[in-house]
Amino acid sequence: MGIMSYHQNSCSDYDCQSVSGNLQPESTSPYSEPSLPSVPSLVSQSNHQNHHPPTTHHHCIATLKGHNSYISSIAIAGKFLCTGSSDKEIRLWKCNSSSSKLDHENITENMLVAGKGAVKSLVVLADKLFSAHQDHKIRVWKIDNYETDQHKITRLATLPTLSDRALKLLIPKNHIQVRRHKKCTWVHHVDTVSALALSRDESLLYSVSWDRTLKIWQTTDFKCLESVGNAHDDAINAVALSNDGHIYTASADKKIKVWKKNSGEKKHSLVATLEKHNSGVNALALSSDGSVLYSGACDRSIVVWEKDEGGNLVVVGALKGHRKSILCLAVVSNLVCSGSADKTVRIWRGVEKCYSCLTVLEGHKGPVKCLTAASDRSNPSDTSSCLLYSGSLDCDIKVVLGLVCLSLLCSGL
Repeated sequence: MGIMSYHQNSCSDYDCQSVSGNLQPESTSPYSEPSLPSVPSLVSQSNHQNHHPPTTHHHCIATLKGHNSYISSIAIAGKFLCTGSSDKEIRLWKCNSSSSKLDHENITENMLVAGKGAVKSLVVLADKLFSAHQDHKIRVWKIDNYETDQHKITRLATLPTLSDRALKLLIPKNHIQVRRHKKCTWVHHVDTVSALALSRDESLLYSVSWDRTLKIWQTTDFKCLESVGNAHDDAINAVALSNDGHIYTASADKKIKVWKKNSGEKKHSLVATLEKHNSGVNALALSSDGSVLYSGACDRSIVVWEKDEGGNLVVVGALKGHRKSILCLAVVSNLVCSGSADKTVRIWRGVEKCYSCLTVLEGHKGPVKCLTAASDRSNPSDTSSCLLYSGSLDCDIKVVLGLVCLSLLCSGL
């Protein structure tokens, strides 16, 4: 990756501010907890000796500049890349691919500004874009003709919607105490909405917040169906959904909790609490089949959880190598991508519980705050390729293309 100019950030630039209830958000501080000593590393010298890593080629094909503050969220929407920043800005970037190269052009007329503070999370559903904000709101945008160059972006709704609030306002039992001398209806988030996720059938949107709640919304009429209050003892930083209906939430309270709504029940219930990290958990990611959960924390470790014969998640080990907090995770094919406060991205590949670090991507001048990855099918059939997008506190987005020979029976970077 190329060298970039960068200015030193103050503590406030690292999301270190306090939030209501004395909750602490995910840490992007350069000062991290000691590496997790209680979990054995899955990356060892013997792994490298017994499992020869594939020959990989990966290079930075673009550095996207335009944001004036750090990149806080990132998502792919058709032929566009969507990025959110800490100054309430959302930008769309047009991605034109060919067999020889990938050109990335900033669509400046589609810069959106909404709310206050950072855009914490972005998810895409067909022609809709959902954004989570530091001002406690979720916003819904419609991208008309987003597969063409002639497109228009309009705001459809702000959650909770006015009609949803009005209906709940009339019934006293819908009011909850959020602070001393302050009440609101249970459909409201009362602190930063930190992460979003879509159900497999895309009918439900899940949101988590630093207010320690998990909420479920319909994606058709944007109605709030359920709110799990006091889901954690501290701010919730991440959420992930498996195909079998389990919901995973990760918190600054060092815990990962597993939720599920059983058949015939109206509400989700807690089915398991996963405790292994010794510091706040910042990121979650699931394997494509949902059998492996990855969690990244301030203890510089990525814990690998796998389902045992009874269907329970158990720790099999940790991926260690980052020098500072793990801030974000992404999974594509059989690769795990991790971004860290140490300013690097690492690409891991696992085979039968044996993991190897394929590469360490350097070039960002600030902590790597968000990642997204996707397979790229525009390359020749004898290779498998991926595109990895990383957003950083240096205000830049880097686009990395990775290739590996299919004849090696591997896929990824």
